[in-house]
Amino acid sequence: MALLDLFTASSVPVVKVLLVTALGSYLAVDRVNILGDDARKHLNNITFFVFNPALVYSNLASTLTFESMVELWFMPFNILFTFIIGSALGWVVIQFTRPPSHLHGLIIGCCAAGNLGNLLLIIIPAVCKERGSPFGDGDTCVKYGMAYASLSMATGAIYLWSYVYNIVRVSSSRSSREVEIIDSPTHTSSREGSPSSSGKSLTDPLLSSSVLIETEDHEKGLGQLQDRFESKPQVCLTDKIKQRLGSVFSKMNLKKILAPSTTGAFVGFVVGLVPQIRGLLIGDAAPFHVIQDTALLVGDGAIPAVTLVMGGNLLRGLKGSGIQKSVIFGVLAVRYVALPLVGIAVVKGALRLGLVHDNPLYEFVLLLQFALPPAMNIGTITQLFGAGEMECSVIMLWCYSLASVALTLWSTLFLWLVSS
Repeated sequence: MALLDLFTASSVPVVKVLLVTALGSYLAVDRVNILGDDARKHLNNITFFVFNPALVYSNLASTLTFESMVELWFMPFNILFTFIIGSALGWVVIQFTRPPSHLHGLIIGCCAAGNLGNLLLIIIPAVCKERGSPFGDGDTCVKYGMAYASLSMATGAIYLWSYVYNIVRVSSSRSSREVEIIDSPTHTSSREGSPSSSGKSLTDPLLSSSVLIETEDHEKGLGQLQDRFESKPQVCLTDKIKQRLGSVFSKMNLKKILAPSTTGAFVGFVVGLVPQIRGLLIGDAAPFHVIQDTALLVGDGAIPAVTLVMGGNLLRGLKGSGIQKSVIFGVLAVRYVALPLVGIAVVKGALRLGLVHDNPLYEFVLLLQFALPPAMNIGTITQLFGAGEMECSVIMLWCYSLASVALTLWSTLFLWLVSS
């Protein structure tokens, strides 16, 4: 296939995303104000609770079977690799840039979590319908491509709300504790009572006799405490691990992990994998096929709604913030240079080892999962904890502005790799 055809097939979907995003940004400007703050909030809620679950359910239920699920077993692990490798690279960015502590979770989240749902739901059907597509019949390509995208969206939602959510939560809570310690009366009084601020002469005795007596009593108390500690049996390693895991799971917000999209995915799995239920809902001859048709109708509103809201939210990044330019460059380098290169090695290695079946469309989706911009829901997470909202908007603005170039180039390379 000619390189120009590949470039056209990969650039048209990105241009479509940019046009709808630009429309959302225009509708959100002050003089138009159709997609103002309140309108975006309500539209985002409708998309989150209605459109996305219907879209994920309808596509998974209609395309997934037990046989296809066995073939797709590698995809959740591939997405897990993107999170693990992205987190490691995000930690490297933090070590080099030294940002404020409250931004650590944001940086790791932006490097780890890609837009595994909405962009794939737009890009894959557009690529399938292009004349230069290497994936054969357009309708068949769209049918299976939407199943891959829906599974990617569901898996990404689980990882996002169970991992990135808690990373940002821990980072924001640590930052708030540091602020509380700095602003606490004890810390303030200790600073005010220091020799430099108390007005004491340098010739005054450093320690009075009462302080020395209190110090000796304190040392005796510490010795008794140490004796009691040494006399107690040591807690075994397995008990410590159980306590640590119990503490982690107790702090997880299960309501966020079981987001509506994740719930829709679970229902889609049940309908698709259980033949008896599938026979009742899927197909023109199914007695309750109207339920499936309604879910498809409602789910079709997810893609334009999410893209419009994304365009409106990106306006916040134009206002700027005090974020370091090195942080922005670091996130861009991870998402658009390092991760795609690692993704080629991971997918081609899995293909060589026989872990991935020879399916060009499936390989393309696996590769594309490494080259996507950060997930838009990271902005929602930062809003929940009030940590790095403006900085997140700036990062998103730059990432999605450069996505037109990066996604087009990487998609062209990926199409060439899977078609050659």
